[in-house]
Amino acid sequence: MSPIKRLTIITALLAVTLALPVSAGEKTLPDPDGKPADLSKPVQVYILLGQSNMLGFGKIKPGKKQDPDGTLEHAIKKKSLYPYLVDATGNWTERKDVRNARVQGSGTGGMRGFNNEWMTIKGGRIGPEIGIGHHVGNAVAAPVMILKSCIGNRALGWDLLPPGGEGFEFTDAKGVTWVHPGYKGTPERWVKGTEPKKIKWYAGMQYDGDIARAKKVLAELDKYYPGAKKYEVAGFFWWQGDRDSRSAALSSRYEKNLVHIIKQLRKDFNAPNAKFVCASLGQTKKGATNGGGKILDAMLAVDGKSGKYPEFKGNVASVYTHPLSKGGSSGGHYSGNAETYMNVGEAMGRAMAELLGKTK
Repeated sequence: MSPIKRLTIITALLAVTLALPVSAGEKTLPDPDGKPADLSKPVQVYILLGQSNMLGFGKIKPGKKQDPDGTLEHAIKKKSLYPYLVDATGNWTERKDVRNARVQGSGTGGMRGFNNEWMTIKGGRIGPEIGIGHHVGNAVAAPVMILKSCIGNRALGWDLLPPGGEGFEFTDAKGVTWVHPGYKGTPERWVKGTEPKKIKWYAGMQYDGDIARAKKVLAELDKYYPGAKKYEVAGFFWWQGDRDSRSAALSSRYEKNLVHIIKQLRKDFNAPNAKFVCASLGQTKKGATNGGGKILDAMLAVDGKSGKYPEFKGNVASVYTHPLSKGGSSGGHYSGNAETYMNVGEAMGRAMAELLGKTK
């Protein structure tokens, strides 16, 4: 083989390699050192919001009739991925500088607690909080709290519409014009010209509940981060869009609503400088024109690097997750594949670290 031909092949292979997503095994983190954080510094709080994928359905162990492929144990033991999750004896590691808190409730109803421990692998399933927590914890020299407050099957254009969210009209494929309400409006939609019939749910009811529950955790800071006296809301993570993608009306408004929720979250938590990272639906490829494509386009538009929203430069980032997904779709919770949840969480954590100027 001639030197020129060999160089051409090597160049082509390098180009392909650079185009591939970075996996956990290729760019991993050091093991947690087991040391607590300096509590003289305010706890840096990162709030996780969204719907069922943010909740987390990544399987840790195989079930009785389930193939072990796709579980977290398989990824670690057979594929040598995410080595920082296990110590030399094979036990799950624990970060003493990152607190993992998760609460949940429907609408503005009561609050149920699910997690309140140092960041480790616990229970039967994981979400993106594991990858997020380890990357942010590694990047931030202060106490960190990962605070998740969300529930499944909720739309940004309806259940999660923040205060100030505007109503709109939309004409469907059959030529019928529907009215969609603004914040606190009800019902979800009605035919233009008819009288809307109120229901017990309103636009933004889940947003109000999720935010109230997150604030309740912060009001009881010492209960969720032992020894902590003060906190700062440093960032938000958003993985959502499945339900909006199934509606031509709601997907058409997603960009407008996404811009609004970024601004409203910062206002509601008195955190004007808090960073914001969102992640797309794993099944959606760039160039898609369906509802999922509109969700992806909206997320790429708000990324500060796009230039469309100058005020988001350096403080909003979007993660394109299709190369990170191991198959399946958001509606099917990616078949419970733990690698998908770990890969997306790691990518979101790295994106936040970059916004914070803390990449190593």
